[in-house]
Amino acid sequence: MADGKQFKDLFDLTGRHALITGAGSGLGRVFAQAMAAYGAKVTCGDVDEVGAEETAAQIREDGGRSAAVLLDVTNETQVRSVAADLSADPVDVLVNNAGIAFGRGRAHELDSDAWRRVMAVNLDGVFYCSKAFLPHMLSRGRGSIVNVSSVFGLKGVSPDILARCHYAASKAAVVGLTKQLAVEYGADGIRVNAIAPGWHSGTRLGRQDPESGERDFTSLLIERTPMKRMGEPAELAGLAVYLASDASSFVTGEIIAHDGGWMAW
Repeated sequence: MADGKQFKDLFDLTGRHALITGAGSGLGRVFAQAMAAYGAKVTCGDVDEVGAEETAAQIREDGGRSAAVLLDVTNETQVRSVAADLSADPVDVLVNNAGIAFGRGRAHELDSDAWRRVMAVNLDGVFYCSKAFLPHMLSRGRGSIVNVSSVFGLKGVSPDILARCHYAASKAAVVGLTKQLAVEYGADGIRVNAIAPGWHSGTRLGRQDPESGERDFTSLLIERTPMKRMGEPAELAGLAVYLASDASSFVTGEIIAHDGGWMAW
């Protein structure tokens, strides 16, 4: 019969090496701190090297193990180089968090450069990092990839709130990639899941753009969210640890919304 300690140990990440992309701020910083709090060694990757080092320093101050690396997820050569540098201590938890919400407008108004930039970070980056670090997981016979999608990738959102079809398309594509990788690597002991956050403060998508012309952004979000508030980044920590840990050992190919009921409306 299982005892209480055994259940608690399900969430233990001791002996795991986690790489978090976009770890220099926002959700990425929360994910990195949460993994470290549960015992993982954490590598904080970000194109903002200063931000990544700030996150790593905070983790070390709290008694955890962490280092920072410069990581532009749109640069496949750099991603492969980082993977090679870390191969002596293989990564077995990968959180593909790096993402941007750049540019706005309905499809006929959208700048093509904005489309390509968002796709490069939000979709190509997930593919490049997964491709580079899957061999680490195959070598260990275990692994968990946690991708960050969005409620934007699960259903359409009124342009009264945000008109960003490129962001929606990129996050929907992450859903498809997550499910396919789960099927391809399930027999290898590698699980692939995604979190689909709703509206959270302190994130790029959660910030109001005062020049966008979108009316009373925050109040609209709260009005249309059953819990009548925005989420806080720290509220995602438990879900990320769950998906990274053995607590979710029979969970793969899932897209879990974290949205205060947005998808249920």
